[in-house]
Amino acid sequence: MIDSYFSLPKIAGKYRFNVDLSKTNWFGVGGRAKIVFFPKDISDIEFFLQNKPEDLRVIILGVGSNIIVKEGEIDACVIKLNFGFNDISYQDNILEVGAGVLSRNLANFCKNNSLTNLEFLTGIPGSIGGAIRMNSGCYDGEISDFLEKIIAIDFTGNIFEFSNEDCKFSYRKCHLPKDLIFLKAFLRVKKGDQKEISKKIADFNKQREETQPIKAKTGGSSFKNPPNMKAWQLIDQAGCRGKRIGDAQMSEKHCNFMINHGSNNADDLIKLGEYVIDQVLEKTGVKLEWEVRIIE
Repeated sequence: MIDSYFSLPKIAGKYRFNVDLSKTNWFGVGGRAKIVFFPKDISDIEFFLQNKPEDLRVIILGVGSNIIVKEGEIDACVIKLNFGFNDISYQDNILEVGAGVLSRNLANFCKNNSLTNLEFLTGIPGSIGGAIRMNSGCYDGEISDFLEKIIAIDFTGNIFEFSNEDCKFSYRKCHLPKDLIFLKAFLRVKKGDQKEISKKIADFNKQREETQPIKAKTGGSSFKNPPNMKAWQLIDQAGCRGKRIGDAQMSEKHCNFMINHGSNNADDLIKLGEYVIDQVLEKTGVKLEWEVRIIE
């Protein structure tokens, strides 16, 4: 792997080496990545993937809102889509959105331009690329409800266009291959009343603040809702509300949220999640599935 340092392609963006990933995610945990690549634009990431060393493992990370990065060295090149992927444009009731745009920023863009359909995005942590990969949703809306198409690139640098139907969305899943990096999304909106849009976003934000531990170091919902069930109710029934292992705790406020009370302790979070899965299975017969991604 060390030889890969000396054969990295020359890019327009930036490389960073030996990067502390605990500073790049909402839980504030994780080890160090050997390389982090910040591409300037689509052409830059295309060139990098087409010319990178074959043995260089690639991991794509958004803003780190729903991940636990394991401790220790991450033997990979982490790609972060930041400033070159933050553009938003609007034409003929279609938004063209870079994958690095924060979901809440897109909701605010829509509010400022009197566009409706996407108010629910104000309650979704993270970026649009991650929201598509997870088919994120809340308040009776999912991003797949309004997605027209996406532009993506595979790990060898081939660019593809996928329709909504191609993605085969289901609950919290996009069934496209995992070795794809989402670059751009096209989302369907329509003109609306700005006062009504603003009120809806404000109501969603108030509801989120009242029901979720948004001021803590957390990563959103820890587990997916099983069919016709709520994960938080199962966790509560299993007696895991407020359960703590080390500095990791299931929130008292919303028990499907894990909180990191300490510093860099990914192991505690993972142990707590596994404990909750075991307890819920034992007490209810239902096996929970992680919604948070674990990076190693």
